[in-house]
Amino acid sequence: MDYRLNEDYRSRWALFVLILLVTLGKYNIYIGFALKPYMLFLFLLFLFHFSFFYFQRLHLMEAGMLLFYLVYSFSGSFSLYPFSSIRIIIGITLYLLCYFLMKVIIGNASQTMIETCISNVGILFNLASLALYVWGLKSLNFVLEGDSLTSFGVLMDRDYPRLIGLLEDPNYFVFYNSIFFTYYLCHTDSQKNRIGLALAVLTSILTFSRGGLLVLILTFVLYMFLLNHQPIKQLKLVLGSLFTVLLGAYILVTFMKFDLYGILEARMNDFSSDGGSGRLDLWGRAWDVFVLHPLTGIGANNFLDYNQSQFGDTLHVHNTFLEILAESGIFGILCFLLFILFVFIQMFQYRVPRNKPYLFLVFVAYILQMASLSVIINDMFFLFMAILSVHLYEANRMPATNFYKTAKETAAL
Repeated sequence: MDYRLNEDYRSRWALFVLILLVTLGKYNIYIGFALKPYMLFLFLLFLFHFSFFYFQRLHLMEAGMLLFYLVYSFSGSFSLYPFSSIRIIIGITLYLLCYFLMKVIIGNASQTMIETCISNVGILFNLASLALYVWGLKSLNFVLEGDSLTSFGVLMDRDYPRLIGLLEDPNYFVFYNSIFFTYYLCHTDSQKNRIGLALAVLTSILTFSRGGLLVLILTFVLYMFLLNHQPIKQLKLVLGSLFTVLLGAYILVTFMKFDLYGILEARMNDFSSDGGSGRLDLWGRAWDVFVLHPLTGIGANNFLDYNQSQFGDTLHVHNTFLEILAESGIFGILCFLLFILFVFIQMFQYRVPRNKPYLFLVFVAYILQMASLSVIINDMFFLFMAILSVHLYEANRMPATNFYKTAKETAAL
């Protein structure tokens, strides 16, 4: 779709509301699939301004994305549990429709406005999640005991008080927070973004997500490499991050009476006994399914039913690559890897790592987190893809000199 709507829709509020609603991950109306607030917002916008929406030529990465979802959906023809395949095919159709509608709203905003909204929403998202976390702990009288017990923004998981905030799962919280973390990390010149970075680090630590925190550390290290000719900025980031972590630890230990060292030590030691919360067993089962059905898999969205039928577990694979491999076979995983390759090709083609490093870093973070999460369709991932697509569209539309000048100006925000 093209991005040039009526000038009335170049206002900041529509974009702000869209990004804010996407972060409300656990609020939805379930009708066989989750109908979420941002979807209703997009459909209402489309309903009242239908005449302004029309399609435009897709980017190479978008063609790769559509090819993957087409092949993945087609694997439902060979499914063991056809109803589950039909359900996710409807979900994929809905998500893709929302993706193109997102592009319309995002495309009507300048790069400065997009990044301002990301910054503002990120602070609200992390503040609200932290407030719900404290509220949840207070409702539990700060008794850090329990398993699978949820109270407002906290999940008691084997006696660990894990932050879930506005979402339902602490591991997915880090996934959603990655775009805010990387944006603040790459824009620490303003006080607002430094506060945002501190909040994003604190909330992510409180999820006690081993895989998620490891990815954020790797993302931080990668950004240090991108700054290899800026030693002063590297030193400031390292010292600032260390100060933020120490200050957060002091607050948790002093005011919330957390045995933070004991929790972190136990969390790390648990990996040797729980196999990554059972992930190793799930990965083995997914591989066994692939060996039995190597070409087309067992069908889209079928692993959950298969796992429940064979092993009595109501769990996904917790690895996007293995889940795609098990459910859509060689054809599905090749198309998915091709899609990822196309994204990287276009990023380097338009110098995204140099001009918009946060977009490059968040995509790397998403790919790494896919090794421990099932995110075949995800709201925040589609929002990121829409932002990236609009950026590539603007980069292609503007003369190179003006584009690089604009990129430097927005990078200073």
